[in-house]
This record gives sequence, structure tokens and C-alpha cells, in this order.
Amino acid sequence: MRDHEAADRVIRAGEKPGAVLHNLRQAVEADVAVLVLHGGRSRSEEPMRPWRLAYLRMGWLALRVARRHGGAPAVWLLRNRLRGWNEPDRDPVVDARWALREIRRRSPHARIVLVGHSMGGRAALLLAGEEGVGDVCALAPWLEPSDPVEQLAGTRTLLAHGDRDGITSAHASAEYARRADRAGHTTRYRLVPGSGHAMLRRHREWTRLAREFVTEVGPSRSTGRAPSHIEGHPGGQ
Repeated sequence: MRDHEAADRVIRAGEKPGAVLHNLRQAVEADVAVLVLHGGRSRSEEPMRPWRLAYLRMGWLALRVARRHGGAPAVWLLRNRLRGWNEPDRDPVVDARWALREIRRRSPHARIVLVGHSMGGRAALLLAGEEGVGDVCALAPWLEPSDPVEQLAGTRTLLAHGDRDGITSAHASAEYARRADRAGHTTRYRLVPGSGHAMLRRHREWTRLAREFVTEVGPSRSTGRAPSHIEGHPGGQ
């Protein structure tokens, strides 16, 4: 069943929509698994529809990562239940934890790479300390001064930001990277000149950054299995 059909079925049934986790590239005994997280809004109880640009943007990027030449990791794309971050619930973090559990269940020995944009970048950074997570790539992340860095211990981290971003702050990303570096964590910061928040300008540069970051983790063995998806509510087991 295609993604939009699954979403329509849940919504029409009068149920709360669950998160949807798509496997864009499967691997046998994967040693690397990539989880891609999309952006959203600071507060919204609206369901995250599959046609929203925030989701489509990262779907496009996830496909580019999955189709890179050479050995490929397992690549997963998460669609959150809701559009909003919704402090103090932090719904995208709840959804991503559910997705991580599903990935660990299927690839228990894989090193997990988180790749997130905007709100998804913030969620990825906060989840750096989760079991199995070894690498975090945060693209134009939404960050607050109070966001911690201690969870980055033992994690290879990249923050990238466009210098024309009017939605989230390149300065905040640079400062976060400096705090992490001062704390002794392996953190890099890249500025993408001439690019804004949507990653449309210089899109090849954004794709290159994400793909090279994943490539540095190491290859995995891939198969030709068809893509699949999992539906669920992160509040459940």
C-alpha cells in the first residue's frame, strides 16, 4: 500500500493517525541503518500529511542516500503523527524513538545514522544518546540555547546550515557545535553559502553532505527487496 493510501485509511477510520516508517532500501544483516527525519512546526496538532513539503523534501533526500553508488545501508524514512514539536510533549522525539525501536528490532547489530532537517535535526541531536545511534547529521536544525550536548558523547556529529536561512539560525548551529566541541565531542559544522532553509538552492551540496556523511560510516550489503512500510502509534509497544 502506498504512503498516502495508508494515511487516508487511518484518517477515514476515525482513528488518530500513527507514525509511518518506510524502508526505502533494505539490507541483509545490515551493518548500517539510516533514519531520516523531516521538519515541521513548533506547535501543531494537525496530522502530518504525506504531501507536505517538509516530508517530501526529506523523502527526496532519503532516496538520494539510498541510491548512492557502491554498498548501501538500510535507509528508513519516518513520517511523524503530527506536524508540531508541541513542547513539552516533543512529539517528533516520541515518534523517532518508536522508529528506532523498530529498526533495532529488524537490524539489531546495525550502527544507526540519524539524518534530520529543521525540527527533525533537533530531534536527531536530542536522540544521539539512544541505543545503537552512532552518527547524527543535522541539516538546518532548529535549536534552542538550552538544548544539551552531553548526549553527543561517543557520537560523530555534523551540523550544516545555509547562510541565508531565515527560518532557523545558522549562528545557533555554529554555537551548538562550539559547545559540543568544547565538551570534547566529535562535532563538525559546515556553512552552505547562498542557501536558505528549504535546501533548494545549492541542493546538490546538501545532498553531497548527507551522502558523504553516510558513506563515511561504512558499506553494508544490500538486496533488491521491494520497499515496505510500517504503521504504528509510538505510544504502543
